[in-house]
Amino acid sequence: MFWDNVAWVYDIFANIINRKTNKALCAAVEELISPSDDVLECACGTGLLTGVIAPRCKSLVATDFSAKMLNRAERKYGKYTNVRFEQANILLLSYPDRHFDTVVAANVIHLLDEPYRALHELERVCKPGGKIIIPTYMNQTDKGGTNGVSDIIGKAGADFKREFTPDTYKHFFADVGYADAGYVLCNGRIPCAVAILTKSEKDKTL
Repeated sequence: MFWDNVAWVYDIFANIINRKTNKALCAAVEELISPSDDVLECACGTGLLTGVIAPRCKSLVATDFSAKMLNRAERKYGKYTNVRFEQANILLLSYPDRHFDTVVAANVIHLLDEPYRALHELERVCKPGGKIIIPTYMNQTDKGGTNGVSDIIGKAGADFKREFTPDTYKHFFADVGYADAGYVLCNGRIPCAVAILTKSEKDKTL
């Protein structure tokens, strides 16, 4: 699997190549986590956001589909006693309905054949009134082309299923009822837009 194969170099991308974006991303997500939160993090990768969520929340379940990515995250942040690491498929989560106060899924929506199915799962496990935080790299330029760095990563095997601009990203969520979602744009070599959704108190199903 591509993500297993690149696990050992992913931190170079996160901490050097796209450092400006990811520094802003970490700051944005950190502000959204409360001390009383039970948090689920999907697609945690090597722990870019795990490291800022763990010190701020009550508990964190950090998951990824890639075992090698997850192992790296655990080596870095396994010191936190309020965190457990589990391999999981974002399209079929094993957690109970309405279980987490906050659900985070970073930089994965654009890689999925069924992104709305993943969104449904994130919503299912989130408590009514809870937050669903979905940061995603903006791989498409305003002129319709692919961001240069993203293009290189895609050709290496990342297999992007969708490419977003900030505007098309907002439409992606508005199309399923999140017209009032909040957004934070983190600029850098590959910009990232953080979508902040609030799950309906009525516990609707997508």
